[in-house]
Amino acid sequence: MFCDEVGQPLDGSHIIDRFRRVLAKAQLPRLRFHDLRHTAATLLLAAGTHPRVVAERLGHSTPAITLSVYSHVTPTMQREAAATLDAVLRG
Repeated sequence: MFCDEVGQPLDGSHIIDRFRRVLAKAQLPRLRFHDLRHTAATLLLAAGTHPRVVAERLGHSTPAITLSVYSHVTPTMQREAAATLDAVLRG
């Protein structure tokens, strides 16, 4: 929820219009406002934030839902896990 200067809720179309203007001014590609949610979740998971924390922030009932939606993060995480296991086994 976004509010104006006096605490009144802003109309959703107003937020989207402003978001598009900011993107255009910054010469960034057109994105959906909802893409910010996906970006935040992806960055948090990639940075090692526990899936339970990410799930709570997104309002998901379980980390399994979060991980199934954001599974595209796993290749990097799999490589890091393999490297960690390799280091442990090598002593």
